[in-house]
Amino acid sequence: MRIKDLRRQIDNVDDRILKLLIKRAEIVKKIAELKRKKKLDVFSPEREKEILERIKKAGTSILKETDIELIFKEIFSVFRSLDTNLYVAYLGPEGTFTHLAAVKKFGKKMHYYECESIKDVFDGVEKNNTDFGVVPVENSIEGVVNYTLDMFFDSQLKICSEILLDIHHDLLGNSSLKKIKRVYSHPQVFAQCRNWLSKNLKNVEFVSCVSTAAAALKAKEDIYGACIGSRILASLYHLKILAKNIQDSTFNLTRFLVIAKKDSPPSGKDKTSLLFSVKDKVGALYDALYSFKKYGINLTKIESRPSKRKAWEYYFFVDFEGHRLDKNVEKSLKELEKRCNFVKILGSYPKES
Repeated sequence: MRIKDLRRQIDNVDDRILKLLIKRAEIVKKIAELKRKKKLDVFSPEREKEILERIKKAGTSILKETDIELIFKEIFSVFRSLDTNLYVAYLGPEGTFTHLAAVKKFGKKMHYYECESIKDVFDGVEKNNTDFGVVPVENSIEGVVNYTLDMFFDSQLKICSEILLDIHHDLLGNSSLKKIKRVYSHPQVFAQCRNWLSKNLKNVEFVSCVSTAAAALKAKEDIYGACIGSRILASLYHLKILAKNIQDSTFNLTRFLVIAKKDSPPSGKDKTSLLFSVKDKVGALYDALYSFKKYGINLTKIESRPSKRKAWEYYFFVDFEGHRLDKNVEKSLKELEKRCNFVKILGSYPKES
């Protein structure tokens, strides 16, 4: 068969795809109208998760699950924008891993606002300047982002979704590897590339920056400078890729949270985050955690943080499987409240796999 004939087949398939997309858009607009009347949220993480889980099962050797997810997330993004404008704040500037995580979740057809700090992201959502915020919460190698956890103490915002992002670090710069005198990056990134740096750049100066994108700006202006960050920074800031995948671990994931005024309805495969403080007595933490064990709830994370209000007083952050509206979770939380000084549900949301 000739290439010309095969291309004609592709044209026919493209025409059918377009007709189906138009049909889908018409249905989406009807749903949007019903949502407005019922005052429901336009962005539904639990529904998008349900669609992706169903669609990805049709993956083949030609189209992998990740390919299907990429295509449909952009479809969600474009169709979401047909009826409303959603605004997303993220820890910037453009090109940071938080920015990449935000685009992975919401797609390119969104209004994005870069923020200088995690606090600015929270403030933007709380003051209704943006609909959602994306903040980093933990890395599989370096652990939690304490500042993000601390922001939840006083904030009334909820977690409505989570994002898992594979982290790959490249060394970017203007000159060759041998001429590098300074390397710019975020402190956590330096820690994630410690072995490679000690082996390949022993006698250079390491300069900490607030973000990988800020580091790229520094490297751009420094002829003997380089930065560590995502590959996208090379094209954004006109830098050369000097070395690829310099992270010490091949398994390097960062988890991000999407914050909003409300959390998500049950999806059937959920996670809940909360914080609590225990009473000052022997076995108080054991009693608190027993509330989860009693009702068969699987804890996936527990982290302690000083309250910053009283010496030696701590709060505990917990993630567990299940939705706050599940019957066993409701019973567990009622018992937890009796055994603790303070309990605050931060949100229930679809679990990322």
